[in-house]
Amino acid sequence: MDFLFRPSVQQLTAYVPGEQPQEEGWTKLNTNENPYPPSPRVVEAIQKAATSALQKYPDPLVTSFRRVASELFRVDPDWILPGNGSDENLTMIIRSFVDPGQTIAFPYPSYILYGTLAEIQGAAFAHLPLNDDWSFAHSARDVARDSKVVFVPNPNSPSGHCWNNEELLRLVPPKGIFVLDEAYGDFRDRPQCGELLQGEAGRQIIITRTLSKSYSLAGLRFGFAVAHPELIAGMRKVKDSYNCDAISIAAATAALEDQEWMLKNTAAIQKTRARLTEALTELGFRVQPSEANFVWTTHPDRAHSEIYEQLKARKVLVRFMKFPNAGPQEDRFVDGLRITVGTSDQIDTLLARLREFL
Repeated sequence: MDFLFRPSVQQLTAYVPGEQPQEEGWTKLNTNENPYPPSPRVVEAIQKAATSALQKYPDPLVTSFRRVASELFRVDPDWILPGNGSDENLTMIIRSFVDPGQTIAFPYPSYILYGTLAEIQGAAFAHLPLNDDWSFAHSARDVARDSKVVFVPNPNSPSGHCWNNEELLRLVPPKGIFVLDEAYGDFRDRPQCGELLQGEAGRQIIITRTLSKSYSLAGLRFGFAVAHPELIAGMRKVKDSYNCDAISIAAATAALEDQEWMLKNTAAIQKTRARLTEALTELGFRVQPSEANFVWTTHPDRAHSEIYEQLKARKVLVRFMKFPNAGPQEDRFVDGLRITVGTSDQIDTLLARLREFL
């Protein structure tokens, strides 16, 4: 049946999400979920929405959420575009600005879904090369200049590395869009809230956010984009008619209103992240300094795939990742382990299992 598909889809290598075991008993540290529950206000809002008029379509403009998000970013509501997870916002960006045959760019290693979305659109993609310390190589600016859309996750995954505003602004394409993917932005030591939008290049910049991570709503699917109203108005043309359902709108609005709850949980994760980094270092790992809710770690003497398998056999899941031809040297191969920062008890379990075989 392959002949029925578009050539770009037929040749596509689908994005593979992290493992999601359905049985109990796992210590799950592989998909960067928040280990803490969402705000009680979220549960209350879901219960209220579930007993409301679900026979009616939801608000297509998601007005209640946009009002709250606009206060957080200090912009008007028409700067906000909600989506069914931030991945939908990324899809809307590709649909809105990239024609088949044009090029998008993103750091490598980073979130490989960017490339998948480009291929679905029939577009090409290029890598913004990184140095060994995860800084941008000199040639990254040239790649960005020739691209229609540049995606930069900040903090980056899998490294947890953050780039400063000066480094980011060098990558804004002269005739294109720069997307700052802040999926992990709330875990930064100093979270950003739209600083780049206020500058000279602000009319070309889109910030994307998700409620999956810091707001503990990965199971709900809700994200949003922040950008100049002219960009938002154009992107709204390609979104699904009712892309956010009534329950997710109610939950997301309540989550954003309870900043105290979110900040308490992110502070706990930052504290545990520091402890995890120290403990892994004591076990002989090299740990990249992280400003996300995960750490990227390598071991000088043990195969990372073996460590992953040994942990999995003990019902502890981490993410084994490998990135061929990563960086300016085309023959360089990067692989390692990305470990989500869980609760203190989950990290204790991880460390105990590591000590059993290291």
